[in-house]
Amino acid sequence: MRPLRLQFRALNMAFFMFLGVGIGPDAHAHAVVVTSDPAAGSQSAVLPDRFAVRFNSRVDHARSRLVLIGPGGGQHPLMPAPGAEPTALVGSLPPGPPPPPGAWRLRWQVLAIDGHITRGDIPFTLRGPEGGNALELFLDLYGFVSVLLRLAELLARTLLIGSVVFWTLLALPLARVLAPGDAAGLSGIGRRWTRIAAVAAVLITGASLGLNLLALEAATGLSFEALRGADFLRTGLASLGVMLALAGLALGQPQLGPARRSALLAGAAVLLVTSSLGSHAIAREHGRFGLLLASALHQAGAGLWLGGLPALYAALALTPAAAARVGQRYSGFAALGVLLILLGILGFAIGYIGDVPAVYGTAYGAMTATKGLLLLLLLGLGGANWWLLHRAGHQAGQGASGLAKLRRFLECEMALGIAVLALAASLTSVPPAIDLPEDRVTWAELTERFTPAWPRLASPAHGDLAIPALQARLDAEAQALAASARPQAFTPGEGVLPPRNAQDIAWSEYNHHWAGICVLLVGLAALLDATGRIAFARHWPLLFMALSAFILVRSDPEIWPLGPIGLGDALRDPEVVQHKLAGLLVAGFALAEWAVRLGRLGGWPRFVLPVSMLAGGVLLLAHTHAISNTKEALLTEWSHLPLAVLSVIAGCARWVELRGPLVLARRAQWLWPLCLCLIGGLLLIYREA
Repeated sequence: MRPLRLQFRALNMAFFMFLGVGIGPDAHAHAVVVTSDPAAGSQSAVLPDRFAVRFNSRVDHARSRLVLIGPGGGQHPLMPAPGAEPTALVGSLPPGPPPPPGAWRLRWQVLAIDGHITRGDIPFTLRGPEGGNALELFLDLYGFVSVLLRLAELLARTLLIGSVVFWTLLALPLARVLAPGDAAGLSGIGRRWTRIAAVAAVLITGASLGLNLLALEAATGLSFEALRGADFLRTGLASLGVMLALAGLALGQPQLGPARRSALLAGAAVLLVTSSLGSHAIAREHGRFGLLLASALHQAGAGLWLGGLPALYAALALTPAAAARVGQRYSGFAALGVLLILLGILGFAIGYIGDVPAVYGTAYGAMTATKGLLLLLLLGLGGANWWLLHRAGHQAGQGASGLAKLRRFLECEMALGIAVLALAASLTSVPPAIDLPEDRVTWAELTERFTPAWPRLASPAHGDLAIPALQARLDAEAQALAASARPQAFTPGEGVLPPRNAQDIAWSEYNHHWAGICVLLVGLAALLDATGRIAFARHWPLLFMALSAFILVRSDPEIWPLGPIGLGDALRDPEVVQHKLAGLLVAGFALAEWAVRLGRLGGWPRFVLPVSMLAGGVLLLAHTHAISNTKEALLTEWSHLPLAVLSVIAGCARWVELRGPLVLARRAQWLWPLCLCLIGGLLLIYREA
C-alpha cells in the first residue's frame, strides 16, 4: 500500500499548483557521514571495542548519540568517549555478555551546531532489517511544517529589516521635503509596517523555536533541561530578544527621535548578526567566517530590496508626485540590495556548490538554479519598476498611469519574492552540493529522462506486477544499491525512500500523463476564450472537474473504488485525507472560476484561481528533501521545479489580467494560458524510468 501512495505523492504535489491552501540564508550544514568505523557493509567476527563516525560539520556532542542495534532489534547505547574531534562521535560498548552474531547496525543521531537533527544507520556484518524506534506522528509532520515555519520566519525577518530601513533611512529624511499630509502619511506607513513585521517575527520565531524543541525532545528523548544549552537555542533566543526590542521601539510614540532611530538601526544590524550565527554556516568546519559573511550580506540585501516592498506599495497611495519621489528614493536601496545579494550568491557558489556538475547533479544545485531563474525574473520586474518610477516622476500627465502599472509590477514582485523565500526555506532541508560528491545525477541521465516519449495512456492492471524488462532493470538497481551499503541519512519525518517497482512507476506515469492532458486542454481552451470569438470556450473551467474526478479516483489505488480498503477505514490515514481534499479543492476553484467567467461572481472571489496557482507553486517549492543523494528523487525534483515556476508565473499573469490596467491585462490574458499549456506538456513527458 505505501509504495504506490508514495509514488503518487509527487503527482499530488503537482496538483497543489492549483490549490489555495526569497531570498534568505542558503548556508546549509546538515551532518553527513564522511567515514565510519566499522565501515558500512563491512564484516567482522567480533564487535569492535571502539565505534567512531566522522561527519562533514561540527556536532553537539552532549546532545548526540550512538546506539548499536542487534539482530533481534535490541538497542545498546554506547558510552561517549571524552575528547572527541569536533566533527566526530566516538563511543564504546559497556561490558556485558558476548554479542550474538548476525546483522548489526550502528545508529547515529546528531544535533549539528546549527540546530538540525540528522540520523542514520551504518550496517555491518550481514545486512538485515533496521528494527529500532518508530517516530511519532508529530515527527512525520515535522519536516514539512518546519519548512513552512522557516518560510514564514524568513518572510517576517526580511520584512522587519526592510521596514526598519524604510522608516528610518527613507521615510524620515524624505518627510522633511514633502507636503505635511504626505510627510505624516509616509512616516505612518514606515512605523505601521515595522510594528506589523516585528510582532509577526516575534510570534513566528517563538513558534519555530518551540517546534524545534518539541522535535528534539521527541527524537532524542532528552529533557528540556538537557537541551536548553544548545547553541541553536541560544542564538534563536538572542534573535527573539532583538525582535522583542524592535517591537517595543516600534510600538512607542509616533515621533521618531534620533536616539530611537539609532536604536532601531542598531537592532536591525544585531538581528542580522544573530540570524547569521543561527544559520547553517555556523556548523561548517572550514570557511566558516566567509560563509557567515555571505549569509549576512544575503539577508541584508533581501531586506533592502524585498523587505521594504510592502511599505513602498502602501506609499503609492500618497499623491502621485510624493509616491514617485518615494519610489525613486527606494530604487537606490533596492539597487544596493541587489549588489549585496549577488555578493552573497558568489560566496555560496564557492563554498556550497563548487563546480558545474553539482548544479544539475544534486538537489541543492537544482534548487539554487531554480532560485537563480526566479531572481532573474525579479530583476526584470525591478528594472521595469525603476523605469516606471523615473518615468512617472519626469513626464507630466503620465504619473497616474505609470503608478497604476507600478502597483501591478510590485504585486508580482512581492509574489515572486515569496517564491524565492520558499526556495530558500526549502534549501535548509538539504546539505550543500559540495558535501555530496558521489551518486550525482549525470548530464546524460538528466537528458535521457527529459527526452520526450509517447505518453502512457493505458492504465496498468491493478493487480499486475509483471513488466519484465523494466522490473529487471529496477531489480538490478536495487541490488547495486544494497551492495554499495552506503550509510543512509534522513531528517525526522522523512525516512528512506521505499524500493521502486515497475507497477508503481507505470501507475504514476499514467496518472501524470492523463493529468497533463487535462491541464493542456484547459490551457488551450483558455487561449480560445482569450480570442473572444468562441463563446462556448468560456466554460473551460469545467475541464478541471475531470482533473478533480481523476485525483479522487486514482490517487490511492488501494482505496475504494479501485482497491479493497473501504473509504471510511481509509480516511483514518492523513495522507488519504490530503488526496481527497486535493480533488475537492480542484473542483471548488473550478466552479468559482466558472462563475467568474459567467459574470456571476465578482469582488475578491474572482482571485481564487490566481491565488490558488500562486499558493500551489510556492508549496511545491517549499518542501523537504532527502539528505542523501537519491537519484530518482532528484530526477523527479527536476521535473517538478519547472511546474512550480510556471505555476507562479501563471498566477501572477492571471492576477494582472484581473487587476489591470488594460494595457497589461491584454498581454497577461495570453501569458497564463500558455503557462498552463507548458505545464500540461511537461506532465505529458514526465517519466520515472
